[in-house]
Amino acid sequence: MTTAAPAAGAAHDMASMPGMPGMAGMTGMAGMTGMTGMDYPVTIPKGALYTEADVRFMQGMIAHHAQAIFMSRLAAAHQASPRLQRFAIKIDQSQTTEIRLMQEWLRANGQVAPDTSSYHTVMMPGMLSAEQIAQLDGATGPAFDRHFLTLMIQHHEGALKMVADLFATPHAGQDVDVSVFANDVVSVQTAEIGLMHQMLDNLS
Repeated sequence: MTTAAPAAGAAHDMASMPGMPGMAGMTGMAGMTGMTGMDYPVTIPKGALYTEADVRFMQGMIAHHAQAIFMSRLAAAHQASPRLQRFAIKIDQSQTTEIRLMQEWLRANGQVAPDTSSYHTVMMPGMLSAEQIAQLDGATGPAFDRHFLTLMIQHHEGALKMVADLFATPHAGQDVDVSVFANDVVSVQTAEIGLMHQMLDNLS
């Protein structure tokens, strides 16, 4: 798996991404609001418990997680506080593992399993714009901590919206693996949002 890592010129790289808001050529995904830029073919076998919305959710969450990993790997190079660096490492490790699980589920069900570079070409709820990435990449020390926490809260809230949209889609979320994963996203990322708000308060 080729997880995107931060590098010099990250803001310029993100600014040219075709999946950013306002860019041409983006396509919506059936049953999932705010998810654009993926046109992988989806075929649902007769009798399958999963739907196209389940497949799109898993594909989209790979890109979503990949951007969170990118953000997290900026922390050390931007002189984030030790506590934030530990938190960023936790996000990196847990979401890398979850990406593998999503890819395995997609392959096992005969669907396209995007790699982590997919975050360059799609937009999911909560994902950062080019301007926000530039803002984060241009900060260091306490300013980086504040930007990171604010933007990662936005990012996590987007993931929660993706889960809510999934379960609001008729017949979606009934496959046990998708359901368990989606509910894990809610429990983990809700807890992390609470922790990040506490960390922000401590910066005040």
